[in-house]
Amino acid sequence: MHRVSSRLRILHPRGYATATTRPPLSGLSANARERAEKLSAGWKGTSATGGNTKLFIGGEFVESKTSNWIDLADPATQTLLTHVPDSTIEEFDQAVAAASEAFKTWSKSSVLTRQRFALELQRLLRENSDAIATSIVLEQGKTFADAQGDLLRGLQVVETATGIPTALLGNHIEVSKDMDTSTRRLPLGVCASIAPFNFPAMIPLWSIPMALTTGNTLILKPSERDPGAAMIIAELCQKAGIPPGVLNVVHGTVPIVNAICDNPKIKAISFVGGDRAGKHIYERGRATGKRVQANLGAKNHAVIMPDANKNHALNSLIGAAFGAAGQRCMAISVAVLVGNAQSWIPDLVERAKQLKVNQGFEQGTDLGPVISPAAKDRINGLIGSVHEEGGKILLDGRNYEVPGYPEGNWVGPTVVEATTTMRAYREEIFGPVLVVISADTLDDAISIINENRYGNGTAIFTQSGATARKFEVEVEVGQIGVNVPIPVPLPMFSWSGNKASFLGDIPFYGRNGVDFYTQNKTTTTLWKSEDAIGNKASVDMPTHH
Repeated sequence: MHRVSSRLRILHPRGYATATTRPPLSGLSANARERAEKLSAGWKGTSATGGNTKLFIGGEFVESKTSNWIDLADPATQTLLTHVPDSTIEEFDQAVAAASEAFKTWSKSSVLTRQRFALELQRLLRENSDAIATSIVLEQGKTFADAQGDLLRGLQVVETATGIPTALLGNHIEVSKDMDTSTRRLPLGVCASIAPFNFPAMIPLWSIPMALTTGNTLILKPSERDPGAAMIIAELCQKAGIPPGVLNVVHGTVPIVNAICDNPKIKAISFVGGDRAGKHIYERGRATGKRVQANLGAKNHAVIMPDANKNHALNSLIGAAFGAAGQRCMAISVAVLVGNAQSWIPDLVERAKQLKVNQGFEQGTDLGPVISPAAKDRINGLIGSVHEEGGKILLDGRNYEVPGYPEGNWVGPTVVEATTTMRAYREEIFGPVLVVISADTLDDAISIINENRYGNGTAIFTQSGATARKFEVEVEVGQIGVNVPIPVPLPMFSWSGNKASFLGDIPFYGRNGVDFYTQNKTTTTLWKSEDAIGNKASVDMPTHH
């Protein structure tokens, strides 16, 4: 689904860049350089000009004392932006201690206090959306418009969390004469969120508002590949009024992830990422008694019926397959063309050719680079495997060149014809590659989807209500779109990916998000009415002492 692992580039303790990246700002365009300088000057926790990314512990942005640093380079130019610390275990323990201490008072704060935090945070996020989007473009490679969308989808969770007083309402009933039972939702304690590189604003915002408005404290570990957005959000949370220690941000790789899983003070883990990391976190976290919600890999299919609105279906496929350079867990990575819809393949390829690949601040850009040279190599290898296994490469995005950006991690839009036995179909490519599969009937298309181990999302394009109904009922996928290519529910609902795409019992945000971050307490009371004292005052003259 989302990738969290990274090839580390360890630096000298003083943060000197290795030869794998250009010196700070050297390769950026004038526009990008100006934005990077403004970003670095305006925010405490992040740098886009070659400085160090900070930790956020106990309400303070602090320099890490680690001797291991990770070079973070702009994926369009390989220009050094910042050094990300691989936090020490001592620093992680300090974050846990700060969160534990803050929980003592934050958990007892009124629900209206926590609601005011969410209200103020959503205002600050809107006012500072350009800064967050700028950080995402520089570190992750998205287009500026797509980076704004990344934030917007997280902001919607914040706005939903402003209704927390209603969401935390309990129940009360008289179960017998003079006996009542009531329920309350109480926070769990210190929680943790482990976020991926591909949505550096949205995924932290899946956890921060839900965990904090329900009265928990949170330790966030953003991806070491693009932590800048998370650091800006942390500063905005501080400005929104959260007390020190309620939110803490640490950086790192496997040792920090394992520390999150093992620490007994952490009660719950929210994870979004790839299969290998997700299974490890789920099993290790559950072994220590934690609640874990883990969103994993995906292989999302779109079924195109012959009666579909051709223009809408093809445009939807193009956007869902190639937006964000295909680095979305809900990207449509497989098109199942049914019957005569197979004749639309040339039109599909022609529309994909028209997409503009460029650096994210450049005007008219449709998709930017992929996250790293290693990701580019892996994607190119999977494209090449199609030809090796007997498939067809209809549009080849390998060796893509962008004028002015010779060192970018470029992969152009790619369309391949394959079968369900080929690597390009079986593995999650996580790049701008659309696999086309042919099917004779709707039943065949449904069988293809149901035999796939993943169940994150799927879509069907048709003008037949009966066809859509049959698909909706029979397909074994959690999130279904009818003429909607990426059917992610808004945050008043909850994430509903299933099968091998999700581990855990309680999914993200919405009603279920409140359930994940709270525990129920019931109280049963008996107050006999006949034992009531002083029901009525007496005005009679006393007759005894």
